[in-house]
Amino acid sequence: MILEKIFSNLKIILVEPNGPLNVGSVARLCSNFEVEELRIVSPKCNIYSLEAKKMALKGQKYLDHCKIFDNLENAIFDCDLVIASCGRIDLSKDSFYESCENIFDWILSFKKINNLAIIFGREDRGLSNSELLMANKTFNIPTSKKNPSLNLSHAVSIVLYELNKSSKRNLNKKLEAFNLASSKQIHDSFLEIEEMLLKVGYLLKHTSRAKIGKFKSFVLRANTSKHEINVLRGIIHQINWFLNNSKKN
Repeated sequence: MILEKIFSNLKIILVEPNGPLNVGSVARLCSNFEVEELRIVSPKCNIYSLEAKKMALKGQKYLDHCKIFDNLENAIFDCDLVIASCGRIDLSKDSFYESCENIFDWILSFKKINNLAIIFGREDRGLSNSELLMANKTFNIPTSKKNPSLNLSHAVSIVLYELNKSSKRNLNKKLEAFNLASSKQIHDSFLEIEEMLLKVGYLLKHTSRAKIGKFKSFVLRANTSKHEINVLRGIIHQINWFLNNSKKN
């Protein structure tokens, strides 16, 4: 996978940004690295304001053609691979994240990824646990423990630079076919799993999200393939069929 292909298929997704200066700066970075598209989930500021446009400069086209979504699930609907940024330090013991370098080397080991998304959270509190679980992998940019949170546009600049740098390290690397289950496939599968486990009484409504999140985190870390997730969904469909039909007899 050459550099141009990576960035030409790359979607940068901002979740509920509240600063037009940051949005404009990110649009400029998208232009610097020739990112395919900027997507924004429920912006909390005017992304078309004069402030944003002044910061965007040649990246104004990314503001003009920016796609706006009501929620993160819809924003990643067409993405094969989803990576999320996490700067929080209040993560649970079950949380797991990797370095940018390791994740980008892993991404660049594949011949082709049709659509790659990198998600950045809110300026004040980042991404929620449920939003982080929509990503195949989560990374952290190490900073001082006393002041761990980076400015949004600064974080985007570091990530795009690291992705650029990784691509040059991997130019002669033997590439493999991409066959991972997409974030959407995993998300949809776990909606069915949660529904089934609630039905049989294994999960309780008020604790189901936390418990299913641990299981989902394990599946994400396992780099589950499309075939494996389809087998899992087949099992769930069969159990649901049995449960529904056994009640009729």
